Amino acid sequence: MDLVEVIPDRLHMLRFPIGQAYLWRDGAALTLIDAGHAGSADAIEGAIRSLGLLPERLERIVLTHCHRDHVGAAGELAARWGAEVLAHGLDAPVIRGEQPVPEPVLLDWELPLYAHGLTVHEAPPTRVDRELEDGEALPFGDGAVVVHAPGHTPGSIGIHLAAHGVLFTGDCIAGVVQVMLGVFNVDRAQAVESMLRLAALAPSVACFGHGDPLTSDTAATLLAAAESAAQAEAGAGA
Repeated sequence: MDLVEVIPDRLHMLRFPIGQAYLWRDGAALTLIDAGHAGSADAIEGAIRSLGLLPERLERIVLTHCHRDHVGAAGELAARWGAEVLAHGLDAPVIRGEQPVPEPVLLDWELPLYAHGLTVHEAPPTRVDRELEDGEALPFGDGAVVVHAPGHTPGSIGIHLAAHGVLFTGDCIAGVVQVMLGVFNVDRAQAVESMLRLAALAPSVACFGHGDPLTSDTAATLLAAAESAAQAEAGAGA
């Protein structure tokens, strides 16, 4: 796992072989956005300690959606340090293991990528302490707001820290090679609508579930990518 500084003394990315998570700091209080794959709790704890921070100050783990590379270590970390686990109500039953993971509608070029993604250890059933809704405010980042962004999964969310110009997109948007619509969507048209909604927030920093964070010309790049995805979707449906 690699630890990458995004905003000094505020935000770090934890990059795994597949996918990534983010650590946000409000002084000594910590929030984790997503939690990597199963078995990565020790590496995440080590990363926190390497920053001179205390893992017992991990107050919450916000899950952007129910996929294994985002949920994996959440339960173990929460059990160790008493952190609250949060997720949208539509994905919470999947995270708890009460419902199956929704199957994506794959494009041909996504098939080998999806097979590779399934090499990540399956996430164990994980408790969700708080089910989130669109527009809900969370007590970190000077006022984080939940943005429901369905399409990748029914309960996918973004997290917007307007006071800091930071947007966590989950897998609705990806930054691999170029900024693009995320892959493996259960409803591609809905995912495009969500991408447009997230882009309209015009952040200065965009943190993706896959790919390096975007920190330069962010708002314009997101908008152009979202409009391009919308045009491609409209063309496919014509």
